[in-house]
Amino acid sequence: MEALELARWQFGITTVYHFLFVPLTIGLAPLVAIMQTVAYRTDDERWWRLTKLFGKLLLINFAMGVVTGIVQEFQFGMNWSSYSRFVGDIFGAPLAIEGLAAFFLESTFLGLWIFGWRRMSRGLHLATIWLVALGTWASAYFILAANSWMQNPVGYAINEEAGRAELQSIGAVLTNPNLGWMFAHTIVASLATAGFVVLAVAAYHMRKGNDVRVFRGTAVIGLVTALGATGILGFTGHEQAQLKTDLQPMKIAAAEAQYETESPASWSVFAIGSLDGEELLFDVRVPYLLSVLATNTLDGEVEGIDDLQSQAVAEHGEGDYTPNIPLAYWTFRLMIGLAMLMLAFSAYGLWQLRRGRLETSTRFLRYAIPMAVTPFVASSAGWIFTEMGRQPWVVQDVLLTADGVSPSVSLGEVAFSLAAYTAIYTILLVVNVGLIVKYARQGLGEERSPEDVGDALQY
Repeated sequence: MEALELARWQFGITTVYHFLFVPLTIGLAPLVAIMQTVAYRTDDERWWRLTKLFGKLLLINFAMGVVTGIVQEFQFGMNWSSYSRFVGDIFGAPLAIEGLAAFFLESTFLGLWIFGWRRMSRGLHLATIWLVALGTWASAYFILAANSWMQNPVGYAINEEAGRAELQSIGAVLTNPNLGWMFAHTIVASLATAGFVVLAVAAYHMRKGNDVRVFRGTAVIGLVTALGATGILGFTGHEQAQLKTDLQPMKIAAAEAQYETESPASWSVFAIGSLDGEELLFDVRVPYLLSVLATNTLDGEVEGIDDLQSQAVAEHGEGDYTPNIPLAYWTFRLMIGLAMLMLAFSAYGLWQLRRGRLETSTRFLRYAIPMAVTPFVASSAGWIFTEMGRQPWVVQDVLLTADGVSPSVSLGEVAFSLAAYTAIYTILLVVNVGLIVKYARQGLGEERSPEDVGDALQY
């Protein structure tokens, strides 16, 4: 085993762990803002208490996200210094904008929101949480701009003498064709995550008979958000797949375990391959469907793994340019399958609401609680597919992952940091889940008048 393999494992583990917090922050911030807006307009004490409850969950999640995100920055300089040197002139630009502008906006107004209760006018205080939501979305945009450049490098030139990529157009980086749909897909996935978390909290308290009337309204917010977001997910995912067919055809071929170029192309429902991913042993396919998904035509051509491998060898020299086929195939299906489950479950919940049985449907309320885990798993699967489907490139068709690792880092050093980070992150995960469950179970707390709440998160 080489340091490269452990460095990849470490980056993958810390990235997936960090991304457990990101979608909930992105999605929950606007929902908390909506709750506070309702409280502001109605002056209903119950909605102020709801804002307080979900505001606490947002703060816990945000804090953990910041802590775990810092590690990502260190890894670029420690385990991936060759990558950082090669792409730093480009990759650093959107990350710098995110840190100096978007994250500054997000964290500043979050601080004002935390400490501004009863110290600011209600209207101004309400504006701060909406600016927090705007900041989270802006942060996501600039971070995804950096990632999109890795998927589809634009606006750069290679300085052969310096041996690095140099930025030519920040506008091209920030308007990358890959970025728009990637950003939209991430936002709606985050809203779906927040919707299911809000629904789970509401379902727990309705089952316990706690403030059923107000938590019924909370469940409606969660259900509408979850259904709308998962419905849009199908559209944004379809647009992304069509874009990837042109920009990253190997990723699409790997997602379908399609070894031969086909026109028309069928869609794989279930496939079993050899353990090394080199041969397809069994496959169930739907005729024409992949052509429709990839090209919007019945007879559109979709290139296969074998032809794409030959093209890559001709362009870049000898080597294996295929990703881990089984991993790409099954993470893609796990993401789609869970999204369909989320869509069906949220639609069923709204049907129960329409029948007036939401708060009395014990089966739905019972399953709504574990369903909160589903969008986290789906998002993680989606990111694993996005990143692993690009391999062996760390920057598509520009820089191989093997060429990005730090040359001076030893196997033992990476092994030690991998073990340490995995242990620490496991502890943090337990603490984070424990805190969120603890405060979610507390519910709205005792009913108090606005004049009696002092400096708590409550008007």
